[in-house]
Amino acid sequence: MFRSAKREPALDPEFLLIAYCSGYFPMASSRTGAIEWYSPDQRAIIPLDNFRISRSLRRVMRRGIFDVRIDTAFERVMRCCAERDDTWISEEIITAYCALHARGYAHSIECWHDNLLAGGLYGVAIRGAFFGESMFSKKTDASKVALAHLVARLTAREYTLLDTQFMTEHLRTVGAVEIPRSAYIQQLSQSLENLCTFVDDENSLSARQ
Repeated sequence: MFRSAKREPALDPEFLLIAYCSGYFPMASSRTGAIEWYSPDQRAIIPLDNFRISRSLRRVMRRGIFDVRIDTAFERVMRCCAERDDTWISEEIITAYCALHARGYAHSIECWHDNLLAGGLYGVAIRGAFFGESMFSKKTDASKVALAHLVARLTAREYTLLDTQFMTEHLRTVGAVEIPRSAYIQQLSQSLENLCTFVDDENSLSARQ
């Protein structure tokens, strides 16, 4: 079961931040584009100390196949994530998250190969919580490498929550677990007490809300 609200109020940065801090996230209907807000009864998270990297992925990372960059192509990452037959990433969603990115709250981790964007992910960082939104791959293992770099970065910067929203088989293989909404809200509340920064940028607001 989900708790949801229809389109109002507007999908603006301020309301987005309030929603995330309250345990909600938006998705657009692929059919109508209408925005709905979700707070799953079972929430998927990746405990940062439980993240698992396969041997094959470790070999890929050691070979340095991908040039991993942060926040150099945020909107492109979003649009690549939206390139599928059934997508919840509408133009309204893209506009809203680009506004969050401009304010220092939304970030992308990108894997480049031969100077081409090969895969990546994006999400929202607020204090000690990171809310993963979506990922994509145009080259084998690119999104997996991006996720591994995300976990390493969050661990190094003392984040305490990596929210992946819904469970998938791939996320389960890397250590994701589902927890009840009540437990998620408690962990979220604790994470929001921590002052963390995703990037070393004096203009970043991700730890200031």
